[in-house]
Amino acid sequence: MAKSRAKGGQGTPATVALTREGVAFTVHAYPHDPDAASYGEEAVAVLGIPAERVFKTLLADVDGALTVAVVPVAGRLDLKALAAAVGGKRAAMADPAAAERATGYVLGGISPLGQKRRHPTVVDESALAHPTVYVSAGRRGLEIELAAADLIRLIQAVTAAVGRT
Repeated sequence: MAKSRAKGGQGTPATVALTREGVAFTVHAYPHDPDAASYGEEAVAVLGIPAERVFKTLLADVDGALTVAVVPVAGRLDLKALAAAVGGKRAAMADPAAAERATGYVLGGISPLGQKRRHPTVVDESALAHPTVYVSAGRRGLEIELAAADLIRLIQAVTAAVGRT
């Protein structure tokens, strides 16, 4: 996989961060349908990628602290497992507006990379089973493909079984 940039001035904080760090990645753009029921499943269908390689970025409130979870799009986030992974007791999905403010991204385009502030982050351990994974590039209709190990290292994440089918 070669180093790549989004074409046509489509750089986002996520792609800028990857370029700055010298990480190999590929950007995959597709026409986003505003009526799509699931942003991640839309990427799977339009790009023809196996669902287990496409990950969504979710924010949860764990004991009062925003925490990022990166889980396969075909599954759900196990809030109890997320809390345990970061040493917390209780977790609930974050308020969508708080997630947007904290990350600098809009829902459906929240990337685990290039967020405004660093938050504790957990990547579902299933990511390690794939040579590359796909995450949002920071905008609806834009995905980044990169090595799971690079993603985990750059966002200083821990891995745990936090995704459920």
